[in-house]
Amino acid sequence: MVMSRDSNELPSDSIPARAWKTLVILSLLATMVMYAETMLVPAIPDLIKDFNISYSTSSWILTTYLVAGAIMTPITGKLSDIYGKKRMLLIIMIIYAVGVSLGGFSTNIYEMLTIRVIQGIGMSMFPIAFGLIREQFPIRKLAIGQGVISSMFAAGAVIGLIAGGHLIQNFGWQATFFSIIPVVIVLIAIVQKFINVGEVHPQWRDDSGVPGTPKKLRLDVQGAVTLAVSVIAFLMALTFVETGDSIGSTTMLGLVGVGIVYLVLFVLIERRSSTPLVDLKVLMNKTILPSNILIMVVGMSMFMVFQTIPVLIRSPSPLGFGEDPVATANVQLPFAIVLLIFGPTSGFIISKMGSTKPIIAGSIIGAVGFAALLVYHSTEFMISANLAVLSTGLSLINVGAMNIIMIATPKQNVGVSMGMSTLIRIIGASVGPAMAGMFMQTHRTTLPGVAGSFPTQDSYNLIFLCATMVALASIGLAVFLRTTVSKTLVHAK
Repeated sequence: MVMSRDSNELPSDSIPARAWKTLVILSLLATMVMYAETMLVPAIPDLIKDFNISYSTSSWILTTYLVAGAIMTPITGKLSDIYGKKRMLLIIMIIYAVGVSLGGFSTNIYEMLTIRVIQGIGMSMFPIAFGLIREQFPIRKLAIGQGVISSMFAAGAVIGLIAGGHLIQNFGWQATFFSIIPVVIVLIAIVQKFINVGEVHPQWRDDSGVPGTPKKLRLDVQGAVTLAVSVIAFLMALTFVETGDSIGSTTMLGLVGVGIVYLVLFVLIERRSSTPLVDLKVLMNKTILPSNILIMVVGMSMFMVFQTIPVLIRSPSPLGFGEDPVATANVQLPFAIVLLIFGPTSGFIISKMGSTKPIIAGSIIGAVGFAALLVYHSTEFMISANLAVLSTGLSLINVGAMNIIMIATPKQNVGVSMGMSTLIRIIGASVGPAMAGMFMQTHRTTLPGVAGSFPTQDSYNLIFLCATMVALASIGLAVFLRTTVSKTLVHAK
């Protein structure tokens, strides 16, 4: 078991005022980022039309953002350990502000994807946020802080869906980017003024535990490059499935080969590095690894929904419901509202019951939600109801798994560990839309008198079937996790 037994880890259960202040500010950041992402979700069909791109290519509007976040997340976690959390948080927020400021000016898919990379770098602020919570909250109350931040992600999704649908319908998708600019500027000023944390001396940290023997931390550039190439190669391979010809198949196999080679290189580099980007010993811990895989399932499920449902709702009847952006947002609203309500609720449940029982319950509920979507998605009401069920399960899994990871990680490794967890979640989130886009592109048809081609019911059935199978596998993983969690791990029963 990887666990710190420092006496400072077991303080009084009371939460200090400065911890609440930090939590409020970080929750506002979570709200802003999810608001920015979900505002764009109802516009995916508009972007497909305006940029004249395929369904699989459209998945990269979400995937590029996520891949950039995946690559930068462990880097940012490491940099926050080297240079200080507040300093890196401000730098990443400024980069994010640049990205959202440019988004509304995109005129083609290449400009949009470039700008989404800049925005994705901003997503790497969250390992820093979770590290700050880990430092300031009593260990027995970590799940509460986690639940509150999770609920604020959901709050951002609620606001984003409602505002996004109206903005897109009345002013165009460009307005979704412009509306975020003043919000991010204000939050940068708030973080600068009100977040105060104790920092290690820049570039130095005593990891040995022996006074007078500081260890200089360095950024693992080779690890970052090999990880980036591996992740991008695997995801690009999915876009070539749609072609079905020998050239596309050869390219896909070549990309898979590149991904495997660079993944092996990444592991070899990390094993030999004195300051690895990903600490493999921490990652492979029998408690932390299954928790991270569950978090990856949550990310994949959420973004598969974000990619699929807008296309289903806005495609012309009988292939879809022929609705507008506002109706599209309304169908997805129950998903976000349940996350908003159940985020803090999950935190309190886990603080009372432990993490593993809620994770098992959440895995079962999530599997039921996806299975119901597979069988019942013929009306908008059914879709909304099933999304609400799915959201309940995902909330329990996410908060419970993150709580286990935060408690099981030694305090001096929190920055890197949170970076790894966020990286794994984002990789799952990257696969979700790419997989959905692949199925929608390979199963299309045309309608008389309607320009263009649209996904068939087979594409949606395949998407929801794959998601159900992954959710069923997560139940077994959750049960396995319960058997591996040490009884000495606080709150993990």
